[in-house]
Amino acid sequence: MWNSPAEFFEMGGYALYVWCSFGMCALVFLIEPLTVRARHKAIVHRLQREVMAEQFDHKGQQ
Repeated sequence: MWNSPAEFFEMGGYALYVWCSFGMCALVFLIEPLTVRARHKAIVHRLQREVMAEQFDHKGQQ
């Protein structure tokens, strides 16, 4: 139990560990959706190029 906001933010002497842990967790929560979206776009783009290449090869064989 904390008697003041200063005691809360000090976290009983473990403030550096506690707040760095919260910060890293928040950073991961922000970065993860961005990286997933970027990977998704790259995969979709690669698949579109492969489909176009297959269509081009199919037209060239006729």
